[in-house]
Amino acid sequence: MENDELIPAEDFCMYHNIEYSFISSLEDSGLIRVTAVEQHTFIPADELQKLEKFVRLHYDLDINLEGIETINHLLEKIDEMNKQILQLKNKVIS
Repeated sequence: MENDELIPAEDFCMYHNIEYSFISSLEDSGLIRVTAVEQHTFIPADELQKLEKFVRLHYDLDINLEGIETINHLLEKIDEMNKQILQLKNKVIS
């Protein structure tokens, strides 16, 4: 991964006006990945969409970390089921 694909966590926190501890909590629970480079924490660009969703859930809808974990799990299950449905539809059409 190249450095241009990494967003400084500090910049993300300032832009969204959030505490770094929230990002740390998400990482500790396995919801997002972060990268440490020379004592600085960076967010991979492919994690941004997911992280911004979690920020909205927590700060706009006041959902705690356990609720975010549950919502994320359910959304992943829905995605899996949608993929299975598409595969089954393709088999029926073939």
